[in-house]
Amino acid sequence: MAKRLVQILFFGSLLLLAVALWKKDELPQFPQLQQALMNEPEQVPVKRAAFDTIVNGVTYTIQPLYAYDLYGLVVSLHDAKTWWDSVHLEWNDHLNVMDLCVVWGNNLRRGIYKEAEYSSNEFECHFRIGAGLRHVFDPAALSNNHLLSDNPRIASAMRKVRPGDQIHFRGYLAEYSHNHNGRPFHRGTSIVRNDTGNRACETVFVEDFEILQPGGGPWHAIVWVAVFLIAVSVIAWFRLPLSTNA
Repeated sequence: MAKRLVQILFFGSLLLLAVALWKKDELPQFPQLQQALMNEPEQVPVKRAAFDTIVNGVTYTIQPLYAYDLYGLVVSLHDAKTWWDSVHLEWNDHLNVMDLCVVWGNNLRRGIYKEAEYSSNEFECHFRIGAGLRHVFDPAALSNNHLLSDNPRIASAMRKVRPGDQIHFRGYLAEYSHNHNGRPFHRGTSIVRNDTGNRACETVFVEDFEILQPGGGPWHAIVWVAVFLIAVSVIAWFRLPLSTNA
């Protein structure tokens, strides 16, 4: 009987883990979205001299172009420090912390954001939506943001983001470069929202970042609860005495 209960716990926990992993990145329903996300990003030209900053021993030159302020819903992301991203490492690009694919405005008001599928890679985010809904989805209300920071507190906050989070950040649309070990590197930025393809991403030197509302409800915590219960059931299974026949 004890082994039967442990089996039920094990397989029940596996099922719970599968459901939690599926639900944790689910995008929130429209009524759960904050009103600020309905606004377009604010962009204002600035005249600010280029400045240098050092991250991981590399000196970067930042050239701000526009003050930038965005409220949005994260639909996919890419961490530049993920193990399979060798390109940023080869480029000595330690300033680019995260890439966040974000939607706002029309795509939220129309509810169409729930009908699309999103994915991110080292440089781009992509969306797929049914042919009958393509005329409704507004590509100009979606952007892939290369977020730069030399501030450990801000970088840590950005790395906590998950799909479904409602966020706000402000800083500068900027170009940045370095010439570390004689290997020059330069990256620009898009300055409009209606461009597509290569170089259509916004590069933002972030001065303030916040998660307004985490997504996923309780499912992130439930993932760890399920993992814990699986471990308990495995330990219990091997601690139970072997059955013997009289």
